[in-house]
Amino acid sequence: MRRNRGAFAPLKWLALGCILGGLAAPRPARAAVRIKLATLAQTGTSFHKSLLKLRDEWRRLSNGSVQLIIYPDGKLGGEAKTVALMRLNAIQASMLTAVGLTEIEKGVEGLQSFPMGFRDLEEVDYVGERLRPLLEKRIEAKGFTVLFWSDTGWVRFFTTKPIRLPEELKRLKLFTWAGDPKTVQLYKMHGFNAIPLETADIVTALETGMIEAVPVPPIFALASQLDRKAKYMLDLNWAPLVGALVVRESAWRRIPTGLRPKLREAAERIGREIKIQARKESEEAVRAMERRGLTVIRLPEPIVEQWRREAQKVYPEIRGRIVPADIFDEAMRLLRERRRGQAASPVS
Repeated sequence: MRRNRGAFAPLKWLALGCILGGLAAPRPARAAVRIKLATLAQTGTSFHKSLLKLRDEWRRLSNGSVQLIIYPDGKLGGEAKTVALMRLNAIQASMLTAVGLTEIEKGVEGLQSFPMGFRDLEEVDYVGERLRPLLEKRIEAKGFTVLFWSDTGWVRFFTTKPIRLPEELKRLKLFTWAGDPKTVQLYKMHGFNAIPLETADIVTALETGMIEAVPVPPIFALASQLDRKAKYMLDLNWAPLVGALVVRESAWRRIPTGLRPKLREAAERIGREIKIQARKESEEAVRAMERRGLTVIRLPEPIVEQWRREAQKVYPEIRGRIVPADIFDEAMRLLRERRRGQAASPVS
């Protein structure tokens, strides 16, 4: 029987057309990378506005392929919960203070957790810039990428009663962050009445008398109006409050390789903006609260030195218990290095 080759020709050309058509057809657009970011920053504050600016920058730089979705006001819970949500991939990023960052890497405590250890913000910057590369490696090893570091200037004590001396602070019920039992224990060992709470509960706890003293940056005190209950501020630079924006490494890797440096550069620029603005606003916040009735208690240098001596007594227990020993030692070494450099510099 003779085979009719011509009968199969249309099928052959149809198949070839489908193959070529498939090659020529446009590929589906890459799905947008959605990064959900949680923060305690309150809506309308400069922190929140800076994050909105970052969201818009990322959208522009990525032509809309990277979408940053921001949840402010602690809507998703405190910082410990935020970190837990990141680990579950329920959210992918968070702007955290050191309280939340230590849920990922305890070494972050070395940027702030030796009270009265820093004499000025230049020392804070000097130590921070040299410790952060090591900390970033440790954080990355735990599945997170740091996009920027920042701080809000000095933490100061806001109290419902006037105090001047360490012994007077010990008589008050002192707020400490929940989720940090070692710090609570350390406070109690040294005679403080430490009450662990989430940040969102501070104002209510002041109103009910559950706490009487709160160590926070003035910018936070102003925004939450806690000075209406804690009407006294001790003008003592207790410690800086450091923070960072972190993102899950797996989410960051979903962004095209060539785009990541541009997004990181935008994030670092926003981080610098946040730090400069926050430090400025913290000082402005004190003046604003004074105008509405806050009493600022300014201390003579001998009493400041008394606070410093009392704080330094705790350093041996902070080392290894709160701050990993290697990070603590390096921070102390860097402080000595900075001060030797200043002493050796000629006076202009």
